[in-house]
Amino acid sequence: MVAAAALVYLGRQSGEAATRLPPPALDAVANPAGAHETAVFAGGCFWGVQAVFQHTRGVLSAVSGYAGGPRESAHYASVVSGQTGHAESVQVTYDPGQISYGKLLQVYFSVAHDPTELNRQGPDYGTQYRSAVFYQDAQQLQVAERYIAQLDAAGVFPRKIATQLTPLSASPFYPAEAHHQDYATRNPHDAYIATYDRPKIANLKTMLPEVYRASPVLVAGH
Repeated sequence: MVAAAALVYLGRQSGEAATRLPPPALDAVANPAGAHETAVFAGGCFWGVQAVFQHTRGVLSAVSGYAGGPRESAHYASVVSGQTGHAESVQVTYDPGQISYGKLLQVYFSVAHDPTELNRQGPDYGTQYRSAVFYQDAQQLQVAERYIAQLDAAGVFPRKIATQLTPLSASPFYPAEAHHQDYATRNPHDAYIATYDRPKIANLKTMLPEVYRASPVLVAGH
């Protein structure tokens, strides 16, 4: 994340724009036992990605953290260097009876970040800000692969999607420090949040009203 003085990007880079997307043609099959499921997404600074999913109906929790690197470097002071392999990520726990994995992908690709950016989002540069889906199993991989192919074939973005698909088994998700949790909710007037993240929540409400909820589900509430 950058200081307020460096906030110079506009348009999609600032989170002021989003892309209206069709739902996935292929979606995951819900667990018949009704068990809660998890998904891990990386899309730039985790503050905004967390906030978007916290305002998404059917999400039970959204935790900021790190994925893609080793345990010993899973802390902000190391990850920010861009040398750890980690990406700032969000672990989403959801009720598949209320929202599907495919719908979460639709939220992720349409309003949570710009999936065509390579190793950056807005003013944030480096592999730690890459776009990545850390899939849990073969079904999540298949749904994500098919959706990316569907969107690229439809030409809904001006460039090809740069999102990486990475098995979560190769590197688990590690929660971030407490002061990074619920950051957008706790700091609504922070210049970075106001410029890059609050517009994402507004876009969720406008573009996907069927899954938007006004009151976010917070880590501090659990």
